[in-house]
Parts: sequence; structure tokens; C-alpha cells
Amino acid sequence: MNRLKELFDQKKNNILSIYFTAGYPEIGATLKIAEALEKAGADFLEIGFPYSDPLADGPVIQNSSQVAIENGMTLKILFQQLKDLRSRVSIPILLMGYANPMIQYGVANFCKAAAEVGVDGVIVPDLPLSEYEELYKDDFIKNGLSNIFLVTPQTSEERIRKIDSLSTGFIYLLSSSATTGKDLNVSDAIGDYYQRVKDMNLNNPLIIGFGISDKQSFDRANKYAAGAIVGTAFVKTLSDSTNYLAHIPSFIKKIKG
Repeated sequence: MNRLKELFDQKKNNILSIYFTAGYPEIGATLKIAEALEKAGADFLEIGFPYSDPLADGPVIQNSSQVAIENGMTLKILFQQLKDLRSRVSIPILLMGYANPMIQYGVANFCKAAAEVGVDGVIVPDLPLSEYEELYKDDFIKNGLSNIFLVTPQTSEERIRKIDSLSTGFIYLLSSSATTGKDLNVSDAIGDYYQRVKDMNLNNPLIIGFGISDKQSFDRANKYAAGAIVGTAFVKTLSDSTNYLAHIPSFIKKIKG
């Protein structure tokens, strides 16, 4: 059974996803961090594959990408690291990154390699919906990969319903159109936006991302969605300590309470 579907069937709320960049802070850290996050209580993970021009990311994740590239991380190395993924980690795993390195690798090759190591889905923020549907959809479906689309406060209802029809995992509901790492906007307008999408009664669960950094913002997100994604705050934790693995349990406890 698809691990993402199984998660959302079994757990309807308070789902916590953590994002981190592969190859950061050390080239060999990827699986060790994933194992520690699962053990600490994360429900699913997003492993970022670094890119030299990460436009949607704030300075913390941009820096982690740059360091990972300097450490030697590439998609080829990441797939080599992930060959032992499913003997060590059981929760759903998604890869997140930009279209350029995926296309350079070859989308068919990328999807095949991801499926072979046990990846459940992919998030590519700058991959156009039409391009996915016309060129790459079959590669994702053939390899059992969910392609996760992003929705912003500016996304029309027509486009959201189109995204819902093409989705097989969840819909990534951005708290704003800004870069990652911004504080979660708690204005009435953003609450109205969350409620508007929730009231559309979509087929796929909603997960909120961008700006989730503590229990307060996590709990707020869970009023409108099945869960939330923490990225920048966790990557910052990795950069703040040489003994970063030891700090993972307390970080997850701080978010979940």
C-alpha cells in the first residue's frame, strides 16, 4: 500500500513533516537525520536535493543548499545514499527540489531511481502544471510516485480543483507567496484563505507549509489542514550545533508538544 495514503488514512490531523537538505550539514548525514526524525516522532519527511539557484527559499535553506553542493552532494550521490533507506526508515519520504537538476538527470531516470530506493513522492515547486501533465505524468504514475503541487493565496479555485484532480498524495498549501522561513501570517485574511480551501472539500488532504516554526504555528495550521511542514526552523537547528542529531528529539517535542 502507498505509504502516503496509508498515513493519511490512519491519521487525520496533527501530521508533522520535516524538511531538510540532503548533504547538509555533512555529506553523509542524510540517512542519519532521517532515522533520528522518525524515531523522534516525525510523520513523514521531505529531503531536499540542493540546487545552486533556489528562488523560493529563504536565506537559511539557500545556505544549506550551497553548503551541500560544496560538500559534493548531487542527485547521483543522493540516490546512492538512499539505497539503504527502506532498511532504516519506514515513514513516507518525499524528495523536494527544483526542476532543473531533475530534468538534467532525466525525468524518467529520476522517477525510476526514486522508486527503486523507496521514495513515495516528489515536490518540484517550479515545475509547471501543464508541463507535468503533458510530459512527465506517465513517468510519475508508472513509478508509483505522488507529485505534490503547491497552492498559494493567489491560486484560483479552478486551478486548485485541477491540482486536486492530478494529485495522489496531498496538496501543499503555502501560507504565503513569500520565500521559506517567513513567520506564519496569523491575519484574518490568511485564516480566510485556509478556510476557503478547506471548504472546497477536496479529494486530497491539505498540508500547510512555509513559516511553521513552533507549537503555536503548528497548532494553528492544524485547524485548517491535516498537518504542517517545518523546514527553515529545523535546518537552522542543524546549523546551530555540531551535535545536531542529539537535538532532534527536543526539536520535535517543541513542535508537537
